[in-house]
Amino acid sequence: MTLPIGELARKTGVKVPTIRFYEQIGLVTAPPRTEGNQRRYGQEDVERLSFIRHARELGFEVDDIRELLAMSAEPQASCHSADSIARNHLKEIERRIASLTALKGELTRMIEECGHGRICDCRIIEALADHSQCSGEHKH
Repeated sequence: MTLPIGELARKTGVKVPTIRFYEQIGLVTAPPRTEGNQRRYGQEDVERLSFIRHARELGFEVDDIRELLAMSAEPQASCHSADSIARNHLKEIERRIASLTALKGELTRMIEECGHGRICDCRIIEALADHSQCSGEHKH
């Protein structure tokens, strides 16, 4: 079974430009081409691209995906490194959640303190103009 790039995109849910990008950065190997210079992909490419798409949906970075793909080629090896990558990713997600929670709290406070009057008295505009009026750090 060989597929043109458009069919591969439909089967995996990955857009054609993204497939080409993954080829450029080495996540997907460049496939053989027909005499008409069309790329032709096989089942292994479908599986690899599906793996990449799912990892990206879970928020893994490209370098981590590259390592995870390399590990998947050695099924008998220890999964310690894969576990470590996933744990580090989870820590980053937890950090982002904490940051977003702080951001939500600050925005909620600003909205609640707004008198819904005129802009010259608007608490939201005042707080945005002067960070010291915020209750804490909330970098996004």
